[in-house]
Amino acid sequence: MLFCPNCANLLVISAETGYNKWACNTCAYEFPITKQMTSRTKLKRKEVDDVLGGEEQWKHADQTDASCPKCENGRAYFYQLQIRSADEPMTTIYSCTACANNWREH
Repeated sequence: MLFCPNCANLLVISAETGYNKWACNTCAYEFPITKQMTSRTKLKRKEVDDVLGGEEQWKHADQTDASCPKCENGRAYFYQLQIRSADEPMTTIYSCTACANNWREH
């Protein structure tokens, strides 16, 4: 996208006079297109926040007897979240104390 240097409005491609040009719909600015124009801008990806607290969450979580589906350890950290609608039960999220495998139960 290009913008008018006079009024800062978006320039559009126009071919009214038989040749292609960038033209402003607001003022009389025109810029002839004499060659192929391309430009690329690499956008920086937004960093995703860990809404569940990441590794820091598990430092203060409670422990319970739960069998890990990966290593069969009998102890796990857990916390509960209301993921679904309010009339549905809370979801319990577990993390194995031995292998740090995460799983959940509804």
